[in-house]
Amino acid sequence: MDVPEVGIDWRAKGFWRPDGGPAPVGESLFGGGFTWPVLTLRRSAVEHNIATMAAFAARHGLELAPHMKTSMAPGLIAAQLAAGAWACTVATAHQALVLRRLGAPRVLLANLLLDPAALGWLAREIEAGFDAYLQVDSVEGVEAASRAARSAPVPVLVELGHDGGRTGARGLDRLRAVADAAAEAPGTRFAGVTGYEGGAADVPGFLDDLVAAAHATGAGIVSAGGSAWFDVVAEKLSHAPEGSLRVLRSGAYVTHDDGYYREHTPFARIAGELRPALAVWAQVLSTPEPGLAIVGMGKRDAPFDEGLPEPQVIRRAGVLRSADGLVVTRLQDQHCYVEGSGLRIGDLVRFGISHPCTAFDKWRALPVVDDDDVVRDVLETYF
Repeated sequence: MDVPEVGIDWRAKGFWRPDGGPAPVGESLFGGGFTWPVLTLRRSAVEHNIATMAAFAARHGLELAPHMKTSMAPGLIAAQLAAGAWACTVATAHQALVLRRLGAPRVLLANLLLDPAALGWLAREIEAGFDAYLQVDSVEGVEAASRAARSAPVPVLVELGHDGGRTGARGLDRLRAVADAAAEAPGTRFAGVTGYEGGAADVPGFLDDLVAAAHATGAGIVSAGGSAWFDVVAEKLSHAPEGSLRVLRSGAYVTHDDGYYREHTPFARIAGELRPALAVWAQVLSTPEPGLAIVGMGKRDAPFDEGLPEPQVIRRAGVLRSADGLVVTRLQDQHCYVEGSGLRIGDLVRFGISHPCTAFDKWRALPVVDDDDVVRDVLETYF
């Protein structure tokens, strides 16, 4: 896959390059090439996580199609493919376009696409040899794909849903009707079944239903899996039709986190470990009241939808110390409220984050650091 060279200038926040110049590779994160806040990616953690999930998939007879909406970063996508990922999962037509331009060999669109312009583009790319799979949950979705199709059929995965969930055909009867439509419509090809178990009241039961749907339709592909249930997905998909391709679409594993996924990872139930790779460094701007510090980091810099950032380390005069006892109580656009004692104006604080899927999109580029916080690479994102 083609990984473009990253150019750093005044458009990349966190990097202090007011007049342009080379990326500060080989420099300390604290050597003057950065300003605060800045999101960092720890290289050793990412390498460990990619290898861990590749090994998990291999042990369980799964093909891995990581959900690239997590990072939309060519460097990480290339590393996941190099580790054996079978495909790339995306959520939108634009993400599919980015992956196509980067040279990804195979893409699963794990969302519904009805826009005629985007469907027309996808059909033309499939005709040109792009190995892409469309997801549908209705006869109307099949008809939209059929209208866009050209000389090569559009491969279709029919989505099973669950009560209270987002998309997906509710129940086996409706799914079979959609699958039949995909098999019969001119220009589409029924390729398999798919589902997302997140939010289901009974995750094992939902996955049993997905496997039953695969048997009922003769699915060639059975696809499931976020990052909180991949152990259950592995066990349930082992009962999929013999010879079917069993695809796991987890995405957040690539960086893990210090919040939601730390609490919900399957490796809390089974042997194994993922390591948090993302952190935001930010500076204490004010200590206006006893026990309160205002740090220069806000909603524009760190995710907050699945938990607030976690203070971990204080850096003062080049010396690191624990941030135990400090708690983030709220974020504003550019400010973070930290309660607890011991912070001084000018201190740098490292924060772990929760939910990486809403972290990367806030940054055009981020430094990749080693375990000594020396910058070893720069990662660009395409949102």
